[in-house]
Amino acid sequence: MFRLFSKQAARADRDAQPLSETDFKRMKRTPQAKIIRRALELTQEEFAARYHIPLGTLRDWEQGRAEPDQPTLAYLTLIARDPEDVNPMLNPKSN
Repeated sequence: MFRLFSKQAARADRDAQPLSETDFKRMKRTPQAKIIRRALELTQEEFAARYHIPLGTLRDWEQGRAEPDQPTLAYLTLIARDPEDVNPMLNPKSN
């Protein structure tokens, strides 16, 4: 009963309407370091070392104490899309 009432009350508030499909399409997805790192199955230390990101900075992003700037968001997007090509560019093997 309470849930039904609270849903009705929430929908009656003009300023608190649920997002529509159009709203979702307009929203930009921003890469999140923690999600990318976990998808790659890397520890914070491994991810930071592999992609030359200071460990403290990575931890700040993941814990919400700081947010990456625009160039860093582009870098995280690149890592998310093609991590296997980014790694050799940053860490070339010695011949």
